[in-house]
Amino acid sequence: MTSLRTLRFVLGDQLHRRVSSLTDLDPQSDVVLMVEVREEATYVRHHKQKIAYLFAAMRHFAADLEAEGVTVDYVRLDAPGNTGSFTGELRRAVEQHEPDKIVVTEPGEWRVWEMMQGWRDDLPVPVDIRDDNRFLCPRADFARWAEGRHALRMETFYRGMRKRTGLLMKDGEPVGGQWNFDHDNRKKLPRGHRSPERPDFVPDAITSEVIALVSDRFADHFGDLDAFRWPVTRADALTALKHFLDECLPHFGDYQDAMKTGAPFLYHALLSPALNAGLLTAEEVCRAAARAYDEGAAPLNCVEGFIRQILGWREYVRGLYWARMPAYAETNALAAKRDLPWFYWSGETRMNCLAQCVADTRAHAYAHHIQRLMVTGNFALLAGLEPAQVEEWYLVVYADAYEWVELPNVHGMVLWADGGVMGSKPYAASGAYINRMSDYCRGCTYDVAAKSGESACPFNYLYWNFLIENADRLAGNPRMAMPYRTLDGLGERRREEITTDAARFLAGAEMRSAPF
Repeated sequence: MTSLRTLRFVLGDQLHRRVSSLTDLDPQSDVVLMVEVREEATYVRHHKQKIAYLFAAMRHFAADLEAEGVTVDYVRLDAPGNTGSFTGELRRAVEQHEPDKIVVTEPGEWRVWEMMQGWRDDLPVPVDIRDDNRFLCPRADFARWAEGRHALRMETFYRGMRKRTGLLMKDGEPVGGQWNFDHDNRKKLPRGHRSPERPDFVPDAITSEVIALVSDRFADHFGDLDAFRWPVTRADALTALKHFLDECLPHFGDYQDAMKTGAPFLYHALLSPALNAGLLTAEEVCRAAARAYDEGAAPLNCVEGFIRQILGWREYVRGLYWARMPAYAETNALAAKRDLPWFYWSGETRMNCLAQCVADTRAHAYAHHIQRLMVTGNFALLAGLEPAQVEEWYLVVYADAYEWVELPNVHGMVLWADGGVMGSKPYAASGAYINRMSDYCRGCTYDVAAKSGESACPFNYLYWNFLIENADRLAGNPRMAMPYRTLDGLGERRREEITTDAARFLAGAEMRSAPF
């Protein structure tokens, strides 16, 4: 009997040999389709490094498949006749290869999911959409867990996932006698402290060709390409993982919330682009970290903090996204409506913390989670920036950004736009937090110790103004009781100072907006 000829469509963020669309691949009869299309690079104007990272990783993955003897129909961005869209290229491939069926792994974004439903209706062969087996919690399992709940707390989900996987568990209980060691992971980086150097993945010929292509075709997109050093192959991603485990994980927990001028990476793993593109899997990364603890190579607070980010947050936000979309993206619980300031693109601001974070993001398509949450995100929350504009910015600027992970983190965690589905309270803070966890304030035009006036750190009066503006929505929140008691004790004159300073700043030059 002749085996069926299957067209296996692998998306650019599904670059793992054991992804569900390839598990039963028959090299003798099947064709793997991979495409670089302008539509996916421009539905938002992605950072140049994000586009270059994916195209380079895709080309290397295709070469690995071909080395196995697999037939790969690889469509480059500059190929003659490139239709520019997933649907157009899939239709072309069906006409060319005449498959009996199409197999694809479910996508990471709602808009592509809807596109796939259209393929089932419009294409002349069956389309088999398979679960994404690179995640530890299938979408259906999370949906069952979330059913009937308004508030979806990550900590509850995380504990269930620890039990489900056995990670950091012993005899049904958490190793170390507690689930979460976050209170041990908030140390400020000592002055003069030097963090490890990172492996330097110098672009090879394939990657260099892609970088030149992106520089030419996407010149008007945000970001620089000069510092491109991402691992774009499975082998290099494993090298990056080993380096993190050996050199960074032993101190990751201690300093995971720290920020330092000129040191954008510190002890962070920098593995999220590889994880989100498929070069690494969540399970192998978590189990490797757990082995480091078992072997005495890293302390429990560091290993638990790292595993919680992947087994907890990463799996959780993906589940929440699919359980609540598309309505989730439309909520705006705090009625925030101000436009995104131009400095989010240019870095032109006298607030040094924001200038530093934007500059690092432009150079590397990366910022770690505290820079994203407590600097760029905290300002967006305090200034009342419109969620959709902020969310688009986060989706544009980071190499690891896909809507499934970006939207819940920004919409729920950063902006509290979901009204408490994800977090019990907004993550709002004054300049004191940034001063405590970084050296940014030492190089700032504004005075972090000043509470009012034009020289005062804007985070200080914007924090209290945020509480005043949102008192009708937040004052009854039990977790906001203490700041509101403090606000009540400030007195009418001080409250007038706060609102006057905030109004001046929010109407001033720092807040000018312009489309990128």
